[in-house]
Amino acid sequence: MIRVRFSIGNNRLHGFEIKGHSMSAPEGQDIICASVSSAALMAANTITEIIGIPARAEAESGSMVFYPEEVNENTEAVLRGLELHLTELSKQYPLNIKVIYGGVKNA
Repeated sequence: MIRVRFSIGNNRLHGFEIKGHSMSAPEGQDIICASVSSAALMAANTITEIIGIPARAEAESGSMVFYPEEVNENTEAVLRGLELHLTELSKQYPLNIKVIYGGVKNA
């Protein structure tokens, strides 16, 4: 299962961590994993490359961590868009994706 953890504090999203695999198809053919990865990378790239906010970002097979150094209206809008996208995917694939929330971690 893919677990997406959004860090939240003061009613704002501060970043996310994604871990796991959906196991719905063999590696390289899994459209659920590809959808989650693509959305997360787009959000991260939009924040760092388009908005221009540096971030702590780590990615390996089956995991991604992303925490912008600054949370503002623009970064939160992108993170909220990712949240909406992944929440809707989790409704379609409840056995493969779980979205959870936690307090802000030290980024």
